[in-house]
Amino acid sequence: MHLEKIMKHETAGDPVGGCKWSRKSTYQIARQLNHLGIQVSAGTVGRLLKAQDYSLRVNRKSLESNSGKAPDPHRRDRQFHYIRRQRRTYETRDLPVISVDTKSGELIGCFFQSGQRWSSELLPVFDHDFPSQAMGVGIPYGIYDAGRNEGFVAVGTNSDTSAFAVDSIRTWWLQIGHHHYPEADEILLLADCGGSNGYRTRLWKQQLQERFCNPLGLKVRVAHYPPGASKWNPIEHRLFSFISANWAAEPLVSYQTMLNFIRTTRIEEGLLERYSGAYAILVNRVNSYSHNHDSMAKIAELQNVVAIAIVVYTDTAGVAAQLHRIYMDNVRVFKDRTTATTWLREAITKCI
Repeated sequence: MHLEKIMKHETAGDPVGGCKWSRKSTYQIARQLNHLGIQVSAGTVGRLLKAQDYSLRVNRKSLESNSGKAPDPHRRDRQFHYIRRQRRTYETRDLPVISVDTKSGELIGCFFQSGQRWSSELLPVFDHDFPSQAMGVGIPYGIYDAGRNEGFVAVGTNSDTSAFAVDSIRTWWLQIGHHHYPEADEILLLADCGGSNGYRTRLWKQQLQERFCNPLGLKVRVAHYPPGASKWNPIEHRLFSFISANWAAEPLVSYQTMLNFIRTTRIEEGLLERYSGAYAILVNRVNSYSHNHDSMAKIAELQNVVAIAIVVYTDTAGVAAQLHRIYMDNVRVFKDRTTATTWLREAITKCI
């Protein structure tokens, strides 16, 4: 009865679902009840409110930042339709469509990582994330090939700059891209509107032209997503989310540990049928490189990188024999994906 009186003028509700909530906290309500001579805790108040169909509410991110500068919704919609048409055009012509972005930097050391993982014992980490205690910072710049459903991640050790972004794309093209698209002379590049590859960043445009397009003879069309729409960039949910899940609750105690988690990231569920992996290379600190392939034997020539091995799984004897003749001891052929993956993971662990 007393609780109902207190809540009479402090209640809001959903006119359709019947859900109710209050602007008072359980501690404030408990304090008022205590003044009335009713000794009760905030936890008990919470249970009583739940029994009366009240529920906890959270903030909902629905308001745009800088709403006065936000683009017109119709113009934003036209930009999405434009990007969709460009993707279809390039994919129809078998030209590369890549999505690029920088993942948030990670402190290298025994620092806390969000998430949970099955383990027999707790992993001790620092109680504060002080950059001065870190060995350095790892800045992953990702390149996601939408057509082949493959990812390439370059890890920088300094800062996220436009020069680093262009160098990462150039490295991907020289080591991976031009082998998969030998006839391509154009690339569609999908990017956020801000950051090191933002549409206002002059250095990004200058570096992309002088260090990538001119030397390699390529035409690059950059399609930026509208402000506030970075989560629609394919790399966010097609690559970065899987990397984050792979190192959840695991401190990145060294650069090699970070690379190992990137290399062993698998992005199968909900994507294309062929087996996919994440390539990994550490800028200025290259020690090893892992490359995964499916039964179509898509082999890329590795330049300036020490290769563990080229791993292929196929049940076709002729394909296996041909690969051995071409690549000799640099190829390992297995009859199924499970065996091939197990061997590759063991090889990576030994190299690291």
